[in-house]
Amino acid sequence: MQAVAPTTTRVEANTSPELNELMRLRTDAQITRLENAERVELDVRLAELDREWDAERVLQVNAAAALLAGIGLGYAVDRRFLWIAAGALVFFGQHALQGWCPPLPLLRRRGVRTMREIERERYAIKALRGDFDHVPAPGTANSDRRVRAALAAVDA
Repeated sequence: MQAVAPTTTRVEANTSPELNELMRLRTDAQITRLENAERVELDVRLAELDREWDAERVLQVNAAAALLAGIGLGYAVDRRFLWIAAGALVFFGQHALQGWCPPLPLLRRRGVRTMREIERERYAIKALRGDFDHVPAPGTANSDRRVRAALAAVDA
């Protein structure tokens, strides 16, 4: 493992291949289920994806909670509780650099996805919804028009 993992794939690189495949298959099944869905159902699922917390966000909230608890208990009860805060900082730093920390396997087994995995589903739904149908094919429009259409489809 390299010291500083690539941001976009660091969590998946530190998740078992079997669990990554299971999460991929779940997403594929969801997309297959939506293949012939009405636009309103696709819109509902996209709204659900907007509210889904990714692994990074869950870890950030857990780290903040552990820090606050450790500091609060260290101040109010016993200084030894400060080790909770120190441990949270170490785990959070380890995750930032390597993409792994002790809570991560538990979160992944519970189905918490990465932003990359969530975005994969989002763009598949957008493709099913037809958001990219208005992007001109290469050679059929000037590059400025193609780029504007592609960005409009992404932003939709």
